[in-house]
Amino acid sequence: MDFNLTSQQVDFQTAVRRFAEKHLRAGAVARAHSDEYPWDVAQAMAEQGLLGITIAEQDGGQGGSLMDAVLAIEAVASVCPRSADVIQAGNFGPIRVLAEYGSPLQKERHLAPLLAGKALISVGMTEPGAGSAVTELQTTATRDGNGYRINGSKIFTTHGPHASLILAYVRFGPGTGGIGSVLIDTQAPGVRRGQPSRFMSGEEWVQIYFDDVHVPDELVVLGEGGFKKQISGFNVERIGNTARSLALGRYAFEEARGWALQRRQFGRLLCEFQGLQWKFADMKMRLDAGQLLLYRAAAGADTGFPSATDTAIAKAYCNQAGFDIANDALQVMGGIGYSQESLVEYCVRRCRGWMIAGGSIEILKNRIAEGVFERTFSQRGER
Repeated sequence: MDFNLTSQQVDFQTAVRRFAEKHLRAGAVARAHSDEYPWDVAQAMAEQGLLGITIAEQDGGQGGSLMDAVLAIEAVASVCPRSADVIQAGNFGPIRVLAEYGSPLQKERHLAPLLAGKALISVGMTEPGAGSAVTELQTTATRDGNGYRINGSKIFTTHGPHASLILAYVRFGPGTGGIGSVLIDTQAPGVRRGQPSRFMSGEEWVQIYFDDVHVPDELVVLGEGGFKKQISGFNVERIGNTARSLALGRYAFEEARGWALQRRQFGRLLCEFQGLQWKFADMKMRLDAGQLLLYRAAAGADTGFPSATDTAIAKAYCNQAGFDIANDALQVMGGIGYSQESLVEYCVRRCRGWMIAGGSIEILKNRIAEGVFERTFSQRGER
């Protein structure tokens, strides 16, 4: 068993880090606090082949592995944490579902602008009455001539204020088997955005309403019975979430480490106090353990999508570890860590959100327990 990266992976990681240092170091703090999506970064990454890493070459991608995309997130986040979101958007989640299950027409029409960094796709899953219990979604797809009429709404859609395309989970019929997905242009008649709101991380989100939106048959990605395939694809989203949690925790760790090597109090460097030495030792152990779990989940994706159990274990662990490490790093750095002069406080806020987004830690532990006992446990009460 080899725990080292291959020479090709090391070379790729080095090249991405070099790109990030040259193009992303300057402006990293301002970028983190901007409401705008970093389109300039997206287009620069597209020119370097960093969007569509995991997408087949015949579809316009790079034909790389999920592990390659994880390495890209880590390299970019080590320099500019905010720009890691662009790697996520261009390689994980809905773009991968589109590339895997979309028709030739859908891919021809929509993948090119996404891979060029000129468009953005969002996944519409969560609804006001369907969060962790996503199968209780109420957005309906009703047959109408050569397509469907979509009615309902979505909340907490990642990049919702900026996306031009939504991969929306909809209900064609009753039960889990009636759930599928469609592509909806955010400029289509009947699509409207609600009042902007803001997460603790600073990111904006809006409720998106579908009022009798017509979706032609050719924009149905997965019809009835497609839910399990969609969730398999969503495990890729979780890998990207996991990678960013750990990467931002590592960014904060490195910032605090540098601070402890030069900051003096009571006539001594911070790194000379045993209490802080043990804190850094704990952070380092958690970073290494999390990275092994993350790499196992990414490298184990031998069917195009990662193992649900390996992904759940990696995400639950890395979400918690990333937040705890960033929070401890902030404590080490004191006032400067708490200030927006550094990005450590930003890492704390972002990591806290990933403990909820993409499957909360508690829901993931339920999934892990089902693997332990080799049976399912319904969370629903009697009706």
